[in-house]
Amino acid sequence: MKSIVCHGPQDLRIQDAEIPAPGAHQLLVRVAFGGICGSDLHYFQHGGFGTVRIREPMALGHEVSGIVHSVGSQVQGLRAGQRIAISPSRPCGHCRFCQQGQHNHCLHMRFYGSAMPFPHIQGAFSEFIVIESHQAHAIGDHLSLSQAALAEPLSVGLHAIQRAGGVLGKQVLVTGCGPIGSLLIGGLRRAGAARIVAVDLVDRPLQCAREMGADATLNLRTEPQALDIYKKDKGQFDAVFEASGSEAALKSALDVIVPRGVLVTVGLGGDIALPMNQLVAKEVDLRGTFRFHPEFATAVQFLNEGLIDGKPVITAVVPASQALQAFELACDKQRSLKVQIDFEAHSHSIVAGGFEETS
Repeated sequence: MKSIVCHGPQDLRIQDAEIPAPGAHQLLVRVAFGGICGSDLHYFQHGGFGTVRIREPMALGHEVSGIVHSVGSQVQGLRAGQRIAISPSRPCGHCRFCQQGQHNHCLHMRFYGSAMPFPHIQGAFSEFIVIESHQAHAIGDHLSLSQAALAEPLSVGLHAIQRAGGVLGKQVLVTGCGPIGSLLIGGLRRAGAARIVAVDLVDRPLQCAREMGADATLNLRTEPQALDIYKKDKGQFDAVFEASGSEAALKSALDVIVPRGVLVTVGLGGDIALPMNQLVAKEVDLRGTFRFHPEFATAVQFLNEGLIDGKPVITAVVPASQALQAFELACDKQRSLKVQIDFEAHSHSIVAGGFEETS
């Protein structure tokens, strides 16, 4: 089989690998679609992020869907040929955080495509992968495998909403409307936010934000003062989701959030200096959000039932044979949001501005 393996900065290779064999409680899955995530791009562009660096060749990818190829002897409720979304979250289930229900903080997490531990946890950008049976989530006949691969980034947004403690009837600001921010907006609409304002520096993600349910969108590159009206009376937003990883965005959020509002930092952008006087004087709750676990099943349910339609987020689908071009396209935020790799296509060219399904 073929795997998409990163060896270091700007060193992405399509390599041959042996097809793995599933154990008694596992499944062998033929991967269908894989979405390129921001962390994948950090590995591709820089060889890592922060202090995390690739120290050995590592297959990338964790946003995947597929078709069950074969099932282990002890697997029940799943069959060959079944179409599934695949959760990349594989906590140990035994450490103190797992026992407290904080599976996303598992001390022995095996999250696909992560260079945090060594040896690295290999990713899911391969033609075949072996998964645990609990990672498989069946998708409806009407849901494409391309859309099913959005379950992972949607889960990130849903966990961020959980961290906010509820948004029903609230005024909400989302800063950064890439795939995570836009899918988060879909989740906010489903969760009952009264009004959602989205900001970015590029028109294309703002268009996607509108399609995902934002009530108003602001381009702060062309209108740098657009948020000023929301500073009135100590701020107007009950909750802010900062999904860009930008220091400027985080600081501007403190200008427009209400006293005792909740500011959830979703995007990763490195260490920044916090305006502590403002944070203290407004009694703002600053909350981080990291990955997800139980939200994956909810994300699949929402996609299956059509409660969230993620199609606007997918801007290109590229055959696995052109993986390097796919990563280069995903790096260009002017041209793309979510770029997916099609592991079932072998000959058709890049599909931009939409997507094709091959099965």
